[in-house]
Amino acid sequence: METDPLRAFSYGSPTEATFRGSSGESAASVSGQSTHTQPSYQSVTFAEGSHPLTPINQPVAGSSSPLRKKTPYPLKPFSLSSDEDMIDITHQGTVNEIHDHEEDLPPQSTSYYDSEDIPGIGQYEDFHTIDWQRDIARDRMRHRYIVKKRQDSICDLVKGAHDAWSGWLCVLLVGVCAGALAGVIDIGASWMTDLKFGICPAAFWLNREQCCWSSNETESVHGNCSQWWVWSEIIGGKNYKEGAAAYIISYLCYVLWAVGFATLAASLVKTFAPYSAGSGIPEIKTILSGFIIRSYLGKWTLLIKSVGIMLSVSSGLMLGKEGPMVHIACCIGNILSYLFPKYGRNEAKKREILSAAAAAGVSVAFGAPIGGVLFSLEEVSYYFPLKTLWRSFFCALVAAFVLQSINPFGNEHSVLFYVEYNKPWIFFELIPFIGLGIIGGLIGTLFIKANIWWCRYRKTSKLGQYPITEVIVVTLLTAVLAYPNPYTRMPTSQLIYLLFSQCGLSVKDDICDYKRNYDRAQTGGVEMAEAGPGVFNAIWLLLLALVFKFIITIFTFGIKVPAGLFIPSLCFGAIVGRIVGIAVEQLAFVHSELWFFSGECLKGEDCITPGLYAMVGAAAVLGGVTRMTVSLVVIMFELTGGVRYIVPLMAAAMASKWVGDALGRQGIYDAHINLNGYPFLDSKEEFGHTTLAADVMQPRRGEPLCYVTQDSMTVEDVENLLKETEHNGFPVVISHESPFLVGFVLRRDLNLAITNAKQTIEGVDSNSLCWFTNHPPAEQSRTVRPPYTPVKLKKILDMAPITVTDQTPMETVVDMFRKLGLRQTLVTHNGRLLGIITKKDVLRHIKQMDDEDPNSVLFN
Repeated sequence: METDPLRAFSYGSPTEATFRGSSGESAASVSGQSTHTQPSYQSVTFAEGSHPLTPINQPVAGSSSPLRKKTPYPLKPFSLSSDEDMIDITHQGTVNEIHDHEEDLPPQSTSYYDSEDIPGIGQYEDFHTIDWQRDIARDRMRHRYIVKKRQDSICDLVKGAHDAWSGWLCVLLVGVCAGALAGVIDIGASWMTDLKFGICPAAFWLNREQCCWSSNETESVHGNCSQWWVWSEIIGGKNYKEGAAAYIISYLCYVLWAVGFATLAASLVKTFAPYSAGSGIPEIKTILSGFIIRSYLGKWTLLIKSVGIMLSVSSGLMLGKEGPMVHIACCIGNILSYLFPKYGRNEAKKREILSAAAAAGVSVAFGAPIGGVLFSLEEVSYYFPLKTLWRSFFCALVAAFVLQSINPFGNEHSVLFYVEYNKPWIFFELIPFIGLGIIGGLIGTLFIKANIWWCRYRKTSKLGQYPITEVIVVTLLTAVLAYPNPYTRMPTSQLIYLLFSQCGLSVKDDICDYKRNYDRAQTGGVEMAEAGPGVFNAIWLLLLALVFKFIITIFTFGIKVPAGLFIPSLCFGAIVGRIVGIAVEQLAFVHSELWFFSGECLKGEDCITPGLYAMVGAAAVLGGVTRMTVSLVVIMFELTGGVRYIVPLMAAAMASKWVGDALGRQGIYDAHINLNGYPFLDSKEEFGHTTLAADVMQPRRGEPLCYVTQDSMTVEDVENLLKETEHNGFPVVISHESPFLVGFVLRRDLNLAITNAKQTIEGVDSNSLCWFTNHPPAEQSRTVRPPYTPVKLKKILDMAPITVTDQTPMETVVDMFRKLGLRQTLVTHNGRLLGIITKKDVLRHIKQMDDEDPNSVLFN
């Protein structure tokens, strides 16, 4: 039965086997003809009740020991360009003996297999972890080779220069493309959002604001200019602009457009790119930590995510486009990295480009380039060296410049919610600001717990089998319930801008219905005034909007359309902050003589700015949901242009962080990573348990230890090992009698190398020996020709795997995995191989120590 990738990835209960090798080759594809009756591979089993430190397979009497004295090998000159000059400690016999042996063999017996020419060597399977150290070492060897060759010719000098500036060129292209695409998305989303309300007959491609530019009329927040026709006028004529019939027609058109947009977005996602659903930031964090998810950053995902985010935002669902913009920018970075083999063929290097792309995504989403860099550093990126910091800054700068050149908002500001407050804040106001931070932490924690509960229910119930139906139902409920309330009917970003705004002549809304004389504002400041009935009516409508938006967002975040969470979170906080700001403002009006107002409110001018409270509240809730701190403050003052209010923003962000961490450790993105079972090892958490590597390593007592010997296993033995196990790699030891570690070989590389050798080298079959050395075993006779051509696999062998002893504290092992980006580490005792610890083993052990389900880690 064919599995729906949309359901399998996000809704079902995926097991490890569901995704293993989904884009790679099956281990069974390389099986050969068996002619032996011996076991296919050697396994070491700990005796029942024995300690893991018990010596394994002691050499039998009379056997050759690798530690016996031999004539020392003369060392060859060290070369930067080749790994052939590395010392091979596993060879037996002197160098002269080996050379004599090679000369005595027939020509065909020295036909060794060079694995460097195999396509796919060094790559990774889908849903597997990369090895940072291995990839970085490969890049260093490549760089050394280029540096050495640079002096040989002009062509090599040009190649070296290209290699040096290719990273800057790549991030430049990423910034240009991200900024241009963000401009298209902003313009398209704005036009389709206004399409739910009406159309501009003179030029249908203009949105409502652009359509009204040619009119001299002043457009209010809820009103329209004469150039803009609502759907009731288009359907029923000019007489249907007001009245019950016009309201019903506009209501129906609003609902139909919303459902149509959302249905189209969900259909595109399910049909063409299941990975384009959701925010994308949890997966981006996991990918940047060193995890492979094929097609998640591919061309189809980029296309459908770009179109889908315009449709889903336009449908009026409670979501934003900021998180998806990070995903879109990373898709651009992934695609463009393949133009530069330095990044396209090296997963660790590619993640430097993806980190810069994530910064560009936030830069174009908010118009906040500095905040984008800090967001990539604090929230998204796992590996962030100094050169990546500079390139991220450059990429975000270019993206913001391109977006500003396009000017999708139609004004001189590149930020979403530009505000101009005239009054500084009073020291007393730190108390309500901190109070807003506490409220933001509570709202954020409540939202995370409710949303994760619903997403877990979706995955385990039949609801997950009908993603498009769920989208239609959620959109229908949202549209039907949102239209009667003007604050839920308007786009969320427009509502946030209204709540941030300072009351004046330009704002014609009930929220600014104060009993004040605005004529005085021409000569002096805006006077303090009593709130009118419109303000209290607006407060009730805002409270209803808060409850509605909070509940509906719980069910919206996670449905199968592109959806971000920044804008809804800002909206929750802005509503709460504006209400608190109005309360403090009225307190200052009634009791301006109180000492804590410091005399600031005795001058008759308005000393309290409710819009500032909305801005602080927005930052508090966003911090409670995402647990950001530094990047949040920078994004907020870049978002609004309110640089003088950094201290209130910092106070609210810290209070929100403390309250959120006290009630729950994880932010929304980490919670979704945990929900999906991704192998993400958070570098911010500490491991405080007193366990040892021997407690975590595999295999456990009584279980076989699978390995490969360096020169005594045949192709058939290795193929049977691949068929009968599912390990991602195998340790290579000297021999069965002497299990001293030689290196480590990846399953994928071993599979590809043997398959390619059997297809391209004459004389290689199931009985051929697999050699992980440069030379034949010394035990072979100098004059006897091997009956089968051996397969030389030294080039795919990692001769410097990270190892620990069985007594190494797990705190040290966890730090090694976090800071070095390890995929696995080998466990030894007195040089003998005991076992292996993978990243998945570490994650399961951490969950077990924290009394959580270790089986929730689904991937390698």
